[in-house]
Amino acid sequence: MVPGHEIVGRVTAVGSKVTKFKVGDRAAVGCIVDACGACSACSEDLHSYCEKGYVGTYNFREKDTGEPTYGGYSTHIVVREAFTLRVPDNLDPARTAPLLCAGITTYSPFKQWGAGPGKKVGVVGLGGLATLRSR
Repeated sequence: MVPGHEIVGRVTAVGSKVTKFKVGDRAAVGCIVDACGACSACSEDLHSYCEKGYVGTYNFREKDTGEPTYGGYSTHIVVREAFTLRVPDNLDPARTAPLLCAGITTYSPFKQWGAGPGKKVGVVGLGGLATLRSR
């Protein structure tokens, strides 16, 4: 098992129902690769609370095949399209990847609580959370 959950890479294959990516596109995924998409939590975009259980990037089982997910440092990973983001080619993958976990962990409460110009916000954290704070 190879951990890793802040993934930026190139699309090497797409399923027949994929619409937003083609082979060769740069894509990113955070810590979730699949969830049921139908429960009350998923319908509110709270996939980490999926009532049927989400599938993480490593040490989980893919819903369709039962195969393990091997993480961001593996040679490839299968991700449901809804859990991917397009990454422009002009962005450095090494600087983009941390936004998928530490970045969203910091940004999400800012968005939820209406932080913005003229408001003061305190970010308490170590590592990635602290390095991505607003100045």
